[in-house]
Amino acid sequence: MSSNTGELVMIPTPGISHLQPTLQLSKLILQTTQNISISIYVIYFPHQATKVNGFLDSQSLDNPYPTRLTFVPFSIQTTLPDPTPLSFVTAMEANKSIVKQAVEDRVRAGLGKPVGFVLDIFCAGFVDVANELNIPSYIFSTTGVSFLNIMFYAQSMVDDHGVDVAKEFNDPGFSGLVSGFKNPVTSDVIPKAFLANGPLLDMLLNLTRKIRETKGILVNTYMELQSFGIGTLVNSVVKKMPIIYPVGPILKLDDKIGGGSDNEEKKSIMEWLDGQPKSSVVFLCFGSMGCFDAEQVKEIANGLERSGHRFLWALRKPPPSNNEIYLEALPKGFVDRTSDRGKIIGFAPQVAVLAHPAIGGFVSHCGWNSTLESLWFGVPMGTWPMFAEQQLNAFELVKELELAVEIRLDYKFDNKVRKGNFLISAEEVEKALNNLMNIDEKMTGRVKNISDEAKQALDENGSSNKSLRHFIQDVLNSSL
Repeated sequence: MSSNTGELVMIPTPGISHLQPTLQLSKLILQTTQNISISIYVIYFPHQATKVNGFLDSQSLDNPYPTRLTFVPFSIQTTLPDPTPLSFVTAMEANKSIVKQAVEDRVRAGLGKPVGFVLDIFCAGFVDVANELNIPSYIFSTTGVSFLNIMFYAQSMVDDHGVDVAKEFNDPGFSGLVSGFKNPVTSDVIPKAFLANGPLLDMLLNLTRKIRETKGILVNTYMELQSFGIGTLVNSVVKKMPIIYPVGPILKLDDKIGGGSDNEEKKSIMEWLDGQPKSSVVFLCFGSMGCFDAEQVKEIANGLERSGHRFLWALRKPPPSNNEIYLEALPKGFVDRTSDRGKIIGFAPQVAVLAHPAIGGFVSHCGWNSTLESLWFGVPMGTWPMFAEQQLNAFELVKELELAVEIRLDYKFDNKVRKGNFLISAEEVEKALNNLMNIDEKMTGRVKNISDEAKQALDENGSSNKSLRHFIQDVLNSSL
């Protein structure tokens, strides 16, 4: 390892699903080398101030590297609405000067110039700032390589071949061999942003162009899980492909039951699981934003009841009341009839639940953090995607990797109308739960193997550990 030292600036997208992996990656880097310090630039919208300050306060109390890991908060000056990816990226473009000023102030104070910027995908516009300051830039993808492969494929089709990708992808009959996938990808699993020409697609294409300008991409995955997709990027014949560093799985596994108003609920959940037989409980949880309309809730409940399986179901109301349990949507008498084998909860301590031996299956929205957590603990998944790239993740889990049971691959929840694109019936739910809780030995073996390989990847001689050390060496060498 080089004796050179320097500071990395990390810039995550606001939101716990991006902040938390960035923080965990930072800690992993600091654990791996003494030669780097890290500043996380936490950029947020004004209305997020209370939540962001709470996050920063909690981290300052639990910072194992107080002299090497610092948080620098910036409030975005904007009149834009809530931070959708489009409004966030637009606001970032208008506020690049705040980051440039912070770095220049640091240099003037005699603290030296950062050795690199590590940017979230949606912060790729800051590549311009890095270039102006002559600082190397890197990307941290908090999701796997499938979304990256779609991004690069779409941008190459547009820029190198003049293809209208929205028209191509949006064709109901589209079934194409997209680079990075072994099986034909259909339009119903391609992220919505790629299916219509307009500002959102333009934003993604522009971000992809910026990503190509960087020196490398750190990806929250491991070679053993996504070898085909990683290999496609590494061996790309398309011009300007940065170095790919698979450094995952980046997980927050210390999901302790601590203090606070929800402490008793957490304890109650774990005590209930303690009383269930091994691998007997199906866990249903759909992420921090996952919710359903009342009609879909009833179908899930009826399917659960008919299946006869034990269950733990995180059931929250749609926003703005999504911290409350959606009990009024359940069929009359459901809670009483299933009280001997089921438990309805609001917030779920997901890591602690997935780690519990009573869990035998996980009905998931297929967010990438949840996917990695489930695989880490060797829990088979049933796919019920909701937003963003989750349909693509579900497709990969079921069709490419054969690590999950398909409930649906093409379900999409519309936040504006608070409904899915179709209703999944109680019969479908019942059948899927039975398939999930009775998977064959081949899939059980694959899930166990990929779980073991996740842990091995992070070992001293593991693939991800080597990749991270490669990144650290490249960063330090670039500053010589």
